[in-house]
Amino acid sequence: MGHWLERNVIEPGKLPLLLALLAFVVTFLLTRLITRMIRAGKGPFGNVQAGGVHIHHVVPGIVLTVIGGFGAVAGGDRGFGSALAAVVFGIGAGLVLDEFALILHLDDVYWTEAGRKSVEVVVLTAALVGLVLVGYTPFGVNDLSDDELQDRGTVITTVLTNFAFSLLALSKGKARTALFGVIIPIIAVVGSIRLARPGSPWAKRLYRRRPRARARSLRRAYRHDRRWAGPSRRLQDLIGGKPDPVEPVRAIDRR
Repeated sequence: MGHWLERNVIEPGKLPLLLALLAFVVTFLLTRLITRMIRAGKGPFGNVQAGGVHIHHVVPGIVLTVIGGFGAVAGGDRGFGSALAAVVFGIGAGLVLDEFALILHLDDVYWTEAGRKSVEVVVLTAALVGLVLVGYTPFGVNDLSDDELQDRGTVITTVLTNFAFSLLALSKGKARTALFGVIIPIIAVVGSIRLARPGSPWAKRLYRRRPRARARSLRRAYRHDRRWAGPSRRLQDLIGGKPDPVEPVRAIDRR
């Protein structure tokens, strides 16, 4: 089955990456399903406790990621061992990134607004790996001909140029554009020439004495967020579950 996939569906040698991606996505979706059932008090599942400590699933995720990573390095890029290591790694990565927000904040923010960051990171990771799987190579190396690939100077120049565009987009506060620009350089080029977002390092340094550019940046960011924030939140709620509502802060009566 694996050999048939490599011959007819994907590029040779990319079967482990496909298996890792599938395991990653399936693990994340199943984990979210189970956690939502636990939250609703349905089904046979429950939180794992050990000695009064809540064991988050990031813990077995880290263990599986380490095992799968070292197994992939030791097993080469082909054979059953490589496929098994890829699946183990994908499962571990799915468990870890499902609780990315907890690691970032060092707090249990799973069902809060801050917890949305986990869903966002998982979607971005799956999209980036998917692009690599279908043939894109980071920093535009896949656009080079065989003769150009033999010239180290050409390869280094291409990588550094595309990296510079991604870094420029990142300095303008466009993290998603920079990430996708690593895989598809034209995206980074577009992000690097457009206005920076307010509060970005670029805007703080270069728009400080340019009130028109600063005002345009604010307007563009406001319009963009107003257009896309709602659909983005609804998609995150559909995939990962809706966060707990925030209780309004009550005024303290000092009388």
